[in-house]
Amino acid sequence: MGGSLRVAVLGAPGVGKTAIIRQFLFGDYPERHRPTDGPRLYRPAVLLDGAVYDLSIRDGDGARPGQNPGGPECLYICLPPLVVLDQCTTEHGCVSLREWPDPKDWSLQDTDAFVLVYDICSPDSFDYVKALRQRISETRPAGAPEAPILVVGNKRDRQRLRFGPRRALAALVRRGWRCGYLECSAKYNWHVLRLFRELLRCALVRARPAHPALRLQGALHPARCSLM
Repeated sequence: MGGSLRVAVLGAPGVGKTAIIRQFLFGDYPERHRPTDGPRLYRPAVLLDGAVYDLSIRDGDGARPGQNPGGPECLYICLPPLVVLDQCTTEHGCVSLREWPDPKDWSLQDTDAFVLVYDICSPDSFDYVKALRQRISETRPAGAPEAPILVVGNKRDRQRLRFGPRRALAALVRRGWRCGYLECSAKYNWHVLRLFRELLRCALVRARPAHPALRLQGALHPARCSLM
């Protein structure tokens, strides 16, 4: 066993957080959007670079203040299939942080990597991600290892409706925010496996001297993946 990793997938409502996770784990896409009722925790096993990891994926902006993350509003799903990330196939309102978890929640203190999702057609969802990134930086416990953050622009299949050019947004995130950047389409399963593979690789090497954002960008190279 390679150990365990905790990933939090955060973002404004309706940006596709759950759709991205379900494509990654189950290979399906819900045609009709249903708001996620409270945070969910998925527990798959992942094969990465020859080692098996127990992965915890937190879906949603977290528990309400005082709520136990393992309480009845969290859904724990055991996934017998193994997600393989080593191999090759290309995958074809207002900003509010009222749902942000209690600072004592594991999603802030113990998370190994963050995925901040926005809708490339919604500037408000991008502002939401900007606020999330700032809150993560402010609430990270002193002395805790720096967790890599990957900003993900979802709904790339709606490219013609995007609110800003990809290159400008990517430059802002990488240079200004010092985070990784990637775009995907949960609907067509494009770059979904790549997203998790490179994020986890970065989390595993976060102890190295280089900044997590720089390590992440260096890892994001064209590659192929498969799901078993």
